[in-house]
Amino acid sequence: MPDKSTGTTETIPTHIAFIMDGNGRWGTRKRLPRLAGHRAGVQNLRRLAEDADKLGLRFMTAYAFSTENWTRPEEEVSGLMELFREYCGQFINDSRKNNIRIAFIGDTARFDADLRRRIDQLADVTKAKTGLTLILALNYGGRDDIVRAARRLCEDAAKGRLSPGEVTEAMFSGSLDTARFPDPDLIIRTAGEMRLSNFLLWQSAYAEFYFSDKYFPDFRIADLIEAIDRFNRRDRRFGGI
Repeated sequence: MPDKSTGTTETIPTHIAFIMDGNGRWGTRKRLPRLAGHRAGVQNLRRLAEDADKLGLRFMTAYAFSTENWTRPEEEVSGLMELFREYCGQFINDSRKNNIRIAFIGDTARFDADLRRRIDQLADVTKAKTGLTLILALNYGGRDDIVRAARRLCEDAAKGRLSPGEVTEAMFSGSLDTARFPDPDLIIRTAGEMRLSNFLLWQSAYAEFYFSDKYFPDFRIADLIEAIDRFNRRDRRFGGI
């Protein structure tokens, strides 16, 4: 649909997912600590989510912290945890003036009790919002998501609630962290890398991909509109002719 605030007449995908790459390198390039780059990335995510909401996007997923990110230096990991804690409060403040709903995917059990409480509070405060749903992937990995879904179905089978032969793709999808959301139509990765890095492996089966050389803190609404334009030029056949 056309959007007067941006001037675009593009058809907006339902769900765009971001692999927000290059935050740390952005900080290093500017001779700042890597954490300053991560902070700039979160600030940009806030701006981009509000712009995407005005554009008419319904769902936006951001890969914020992967299951593999725990292997980074302890100082960086602890800094990221504090950043998540801080920005949970900031997103709550933002919710007083926007219509964005915040949701989470990933195994948050590894986070400390205070951070889990803040995550739950943010989701609860924004649950009635009717604009863009911003899905934050925290301690998320595509393989981990699939394994946890398989465990749930195995537990149901062990308890006699279903037989293995009854498992369908739809049932499996309904056991994933993303069961409440449509699969992404478009996945955007910044910083010039061209791989999924264990992100939404099941859900991305028929997603289109767009790669930007820009580090995520520099990726703006004009870049998003360019990605959507490229998306609209593609012929999505979903395995057909």
